[in-house]
Amino acid sequence: MGDDLIDGGQVRVENGRPDTEAVEKLTTLYRQINLNQLDEENIRRGLQLVLLKDVETDAIDANHQLTPDTIGFLVAYLASRVIHRDQLNLLDLTVGTGNLLTTVINQLAESNSVKIDSFGVDNDDSMLAAANVVGTLQKHDIQLFHQDALDPLVMPKADLVVSDLPVGYYPLDEHAKQFKTAAQSGHSYVHHLLLEQAVNQLTPGGWGIFLVPSELFTSVEAKGLVEWIQTEAHLQGLLNLPTELFINKAARKAILMLQKKGGNAKQAGQVLLGEFPSFKDSNAVRQFTDQIDNWVAANIQK
Repeated sequence: MGDDLIDGGQVRVENGRPDTEAVEKLTTLYRQINLNQLDEENIRRGLQLVLLKDVETDAIDANHQLTPDTIGFLVAYLASRVIHRDQLNLLDLTVGTGNLLTTVINQLAESNSVKIDSFGVDNDDSMLAAANVVGTLQKHDIQLFHQDALDPLVMPKADLVVSDLPVGYYPLDEHAKQFKTAAQSGHSYVHHLLLEQAVNQLTPGGWGIFLVPSELFTSVEAKGLVEWIQTEAHLQGLLNLPTELFINKAARKAILMLQKKGGNAKQAGQVLLGEFPSFKDSNAVRQFTDQIDNWVAANIQK
């Protein structure tokens, strides 16, 4: 149906499906839709509701679910504070349905008036098909790549990488060995490898803002990850998300902010550490974002 809307409401029929009656019903519904009356954010939110219903109905695996709006807006907010460019290349290495990527695009375009060339990578063609619909209906020209995100990347270097990283083990041990964050033995953590791949793809001084497990630096492989970060990037921030966002405490996530060394990048005098307050407490959230703004003003060069 998303492809139908992209085609101006022309119903696609393959092997007699949908049947004539369904085509007539869909055509009537499509005539009631005028996407030109809606801005990008309203289109994105509408599509997100449809996709969330799909997640609920089909019991989608956790690593394939949408990044919730609440978290997407936080990532976009942080990006808007540290990115000061008129034009940038934006990459999501685990783009999925494109909800996080388009959230960041919309917020940066609105708050920073920045021209964005965006790219997304995923190894699931059905997810990329959804991302294409989500991006195209919002009139975003997103270049999508169907590949293993840990294979060589062919898009231009990125000034900003945002990703809701999958958590777990990467099954291709020989392939993982080319990365410095690979495990000494056994399977490597895929989120460690993707962090390295992302930083490798950044321009000097570029930023990576990632959703990672809140226990990222307490795992058995944390020592190697920290050593790699100290060599290649500045760890600028680690902010835990409220526990209320996660049904299972073990699934709790944090926002990790890395800045690639080089350019005008420098290690912040004080790493941005903390925990977002409950989003039900608007005053506490406002005070916390004020603290972030103060940190940016004191530590991040424009």
